Amino acid sequence: QVQLVESGGGLVQPGGSLRLSCAASGSIFGLLAMGWYRQGPGKQREFVADITSGGGTNYANSVKGRFTISRDNAKNTVYLQMNNLKPEDTAVYYCKLQRVGRDYWGQGTQVTVSS
Repeated sequence: QVQLVESGGGLVQPGGSLRLSCAASGSIFGLLAMGWYRQGPGKQREFVADITSGGGTNYANSVKGRFTISRDNAKNTVYLQMNNLKPEDTAVYYCKLQRVGRDYWGQGTQVTVSS
């Protein structure tokens, strides 16, 4: 089994920054990628960014140039640095771990961008 624990969400003003963390534990052999998705009020869950086992990164167009995904392999942790936040970034952010055979999801962390 794999456990994912997210942290770092909160309330921030437009233009502000937050850094989300997702720590993975358990059987993470066969790791393919880790990433972030989000679900805004009344919206479907959408892709935000991911980082593959080889270090490649992918971003949604809506966050390119503002968000940066990174990882610390020693800590089995992935980070999402979010800068220049906008009200439309308000959502519950979920960490996802893709492993050979199945995917795992975290419990989500709320990010609210409001003045």
